[in-house]
Amino acid sequence: MASGLHMTAPICLVENNNMQLSVNQTAVQILEGISQPVVVVAIVGLYRTGKSYLMNRLAGQNRGFPLGSTVQSKTKGIWMWCVPHPCKPNHTLVLLDTEGLGDVEKGDPKNDSWIFALAVLLCSTFVYNSMGTINHQALEQLHYVTELTKLIRAQSFPEKDGAEDSTEFVSFFFPHFIWAVWDFTLELKLNDHPITEDEYLENALKLMGASNLLRECIRHFFPKRKSDIENIPEHQLGPKFLTQAKNFCSYILTQARTKTLREGVTVTGNRLKTLVVTYVDAINTGAVPCLENAMKTLAANHYSEQMSQRLALPTDTLQELLDVHADCEKEAIEVFMNHSFKDDKQEFQKSLVVMCLRNFLLSDAHSKSFSTYISRLDEMSQVLRESISAGTFSVPGGYKLYREAKESIEWKYSQIPRKGVKVRNRGAWGAYMIESKGSPNNLRAQPLLWVTTAWGYHDSLASEFHYFKEAAEREQEMLKQKLLEQQQHMEAQEKTLQENIDQLKEKLENERENLIKEQNMILEHKLKVSLVMVLVILGGPSSGIPGKEGYIELMTGSTIVINHL
Repeated sequence: MASGLHMTAPICLVENNNMQLSVNQTAVQILEGISQPVVVVAIVGLYRTGKSYLMNRLAGQNRGFPLGSTVQSKTKGIWMWCVPHPCKPNHTLVLLDTEGLGDVEKGDPKNDSWIFALAVLLCSTFVYNSMGTINHQALEQLHYVTELTKLIRAQSFPEKDGAEDSTEFVSFFFPHFIWAVWDFTLELKLNDHPITEDEYLENALKLMGASNLLRECIRHFFPKRKSDIENIPEHQLGPKFLTQAKNFCSYILTQARTKTLREGVTVTGNRLKTLVVTYVDAINTGAVPCLENAMKTLAANHYSEQMSQRLALPTDTLQELLDVHADCEKEAIEVFMNHSFKDDKQEFQKSLVVMCLRNFLLSDAHSKSFSTYISRLDEMSQVLRESISAGTFSVPGGYKLYREAKESIEWKYSQIPRKGVKVRNRGAWGAYMIESKGSPNNLRAQPLLWVTTAWGYHDSLASEFHYFKEAAEREQEMLKQKLLEQQQHMEAQEKTLQENIDQLKEKLENERENLIKEQNMILEHKLKVSLVMVLVILGGPSSGIPGKEGYIELMTGSTIVINHL
C-alpha cells in the first residue's frame, strides 16, 4: 500500500450496534492512507458457512477473520482486511467479510438486507457462500437480491417505472458474481452428460414456470457469474479439499477486477472510504443510497484536494483566489459529468458548485486570510500599545506623535506580501485594527485627544477633526472594496456559468453520437435476426431459398447495405 501500512488482522469497517450502522473511524483512517487502486472482494452468506475461512486463505493467512463454531456468529457488521495484492503490483486487495445473514440474534431482517446491499455497492467481486447444492431452498436464501432495486438507486430522480434506473445500476457496477458451494454431494451431470461447475450454475438459474423473480434478478444484476464447488466437508481438510480451495483463491486473485465506477473511474482506498461513509449516512437518515450522490461527493472531494494543492493561502488578491477556484471547480465538474448519470436539469451540477463554494472558497480561504492578518498586525502593534499604556503620548503634541507611530506601522505592514484578500489595502484595515485592539469602546486615539485638549485647544480641535476625517475615509474605502469584491464574484460566477454551458454542450454532443452508434447497431442486429427468421421458415432445398452458403452471403450483403444507409 502506498502509505506503507500493513494490516496484521482485520478490523470492523461497518459496525452494527443496536441495529444502527456506523463507520469505524479507525478503518476510515486506514482507507484514507491508501492511494493505490483497490480490488474489493466481498463474501456474503448464511452464518457458519465457512466465509471467514475463505477470506483468511485469500489474505494468505491461516487466521485473521474469526472462525467461530458456535451458533453465535462472530462478525457483527462488515469486517475489512487490506493487504498488498499478491498478483497486481501497486494495487491493494480489500477483503470484506459480512456478518452472517440470518443470525437469529439480530431480530431484524432489514439489517441483513442493508449489509447485503452495502457489500454489493462496495465490491468489485461478490462471492455468495452456501452449503449443499444450488436448489430452490438455496435460491430462496439469496432473496436479498430481489430487494436491490428498493435499497439502491443509480439516480436521485429515477424514471417512474424504475427500468432505466435499474439498467444504469447494472452498467454502473457489473459486479462479478461467484457462488461458492461447500460440501457438494451431487454428481455434475445433466441428462447423463458431464457438465462444468459454471454450467451447473447457469442451469440452476434457468427460468422455469413460476417463482422466476429471484432467478431474473440474479441474471440481471450479475451478468458475469461463476460457480465454485467444494465437495469435501470442511472438517475433512484433505489434499483434494486444499487443492480446490487453492484453485478458488487463485481464480479470485487473478480474475477479480479493480473496483471502478462508471466510465472506468478507478477507486482508490481514499475514494472507497468516501463511498462507505456516503452510503452509511444515507441509510441512517432513512434515505436510499444513491450512486449519483456518491459521485457528487467524490467530485467535491476532488475540488477540495486540488484547491489545497494549488492554492497558497492567504492570497494577495481576490482575483488570484477566484482564478484558482474556477480552475478547480471546472475539473470537479468534469469529474462529475464524465462519470455520473444523466443530469439533464443540472440539479447535481448546481449543488456541486454550491458545495465547492461553501466548503472552501467562502469559509476556509477567508478565515485563513483574516487569522493571518490579525496575528501579524498584533505582533507589529505591540510596542505602540505599550507606549500608549505608559503615557508616552500624554504630552503636548502627543496625538501627532501617536499618529506618526501608527502610520509607520501601517506602512511596514503594507510591505508584507500575501496578507490575504480581506486586508490588502494600505492603511485602511491596519488603522482600524490598531485603534480597536483591546479598547472597551474600540477607540484608542480618543483619550489622546482629551489629553491634548488640556495643553492646547487649537491643536486638539485640529487633531480631532483629522481623526474623524480618517475614520470617514476608512469607512468609504471599506465600502468601495466591498463593491469591488462583489463585482469580482459576479464576474467569476458568469465565467463559471459559461464554462458549465460549454461542458454540457460537449457532453450532449458526445451522448448524441453514442446514441446514433447504438441505434445503428440495434438496427443491424434486428435486420440480421429478421433474415434468419425468414430462412428458418422458408428455407430448404425444394423452396429454392438459398442454403447455408447463400445464407452467409445474404448476411454479408445485408451488413454492407446497412453500412451504406
